[in-house]
Amino acid sequence: MDKSSDGVVFDRVTKRYGDVLAVDDVSFRVETGELVTLLGPSGCGKTTTLRMVAGLEPVSRGRILIGGQDVTLRAANERDVSMVFQSYALFPHMTVLENVCYGPLSMRTNKGKARELAHAKLAMLGLAGLEQRLPSELSGGQQQRVAVARSLVLEPAVLLFDEPLSNLDAKLRRRVRQEIRELQQSLALTVIYVTHDQEEALAVSDNIIVMESGRIAQQGTPQELYETPASRFLADFIGDANLIDGELAVAPAGATFTAGGVSAAVRADGVAPGPATLAVRPHRLRLVAAGQGTLPGACMRAAYLGSRIEYVVATPWGELLVFDTEARTPRGRDEPVGVTFDPDAAIVLRR
Repeated sequence: MDKSSDGVVFDRVTKRYGDVLAVDDVSFRVETGELVTLLGPSGCGKTTTLRMVAGLEPVSRGRILIGGQDVTLRAANERDVSMVFQSYALFPHMTVLENVCYGPLSMRTNKGKARELAHAKLAMLGLAGLEQRLPSELSGGQQQRVAVARSLVLEPAVLLFDEPLSNLDAKLRRRVRQEIRELQQSLALTVIYVTHDQEEALAVSDNIIVMESGRIAQQGTPQELYETPASRFLADFIGDANLIDGELAVAPAGATFTAGGVSAAVRADGVAPGPATLAVRPHRLRLVAAGQGTLPGACMRAAYLGSRIEYVVATPWGELLVFDTEARTPRGRDEPVGVTFDPDAAIVLRR
């Protein structure tokens, strides 16, 4: 297979399990050397989509192309892809070296060449010196890297990750996702990555495909999806967002959003006047002195998290989540405040 050709093309693919429609007419492209994440809540179809790329699930309708070739009817071992599973799937009775050699040996690579390839991939991933250990003698992060090495040793055209960090604690998860991203970029690997963790998706991806109920809800760069979500679902799912239902008025002088009897100037390019939802990220809201700002409010709760203080503020627009990265001492309960934001900091969504 020509690995310099177009990476992966999903062409109107549908997957049914009896009467259940798991993936519904999905199309997307993953360019060579790109890391694309399939993101969404449980049951949205992202893992089923990944398994169809791998050849582990048959397609009900549509086509899958890898490297410019139609692989829709090909078996998993004929697709030039390799998959890193959530459980790592390491053989517990085999050493690290034996685990990584397993793939090449099963493809009839001679033992010397297989060991040479395995040593090279283990060294690349910082695992040199651990070749004779069993998986049970490794940390969770080391086991994850062995699983990656076992996939890389086959030098696949496409590398697939299925929830690869879900078994790691928060600090290790941050470090390993950075390692995966650096490896993908340094080797120009074509990667499809599945996760339900929004922060993880934002951190590792060139592009993100958000799935909802078996369909693509939106796709784009991490910044595009975070800054300009296309729907209430996306605004709520990717990162924290305050969602306020109200009315949008549009005049030559600009747009105005009204809820709870309080109006604010907003930027509403292309949104028709009428019922609308305003989405505002907590870090885009600012607390000011009482009697100032857009909204009057009172602090209900404060949580000190080191790098920021998280407030829940009661306002005419309902309870708003506000992140304050400047202050070091939390405000008191019931303390009156004002809440303000810049007009272009809010996202107006049609309701």
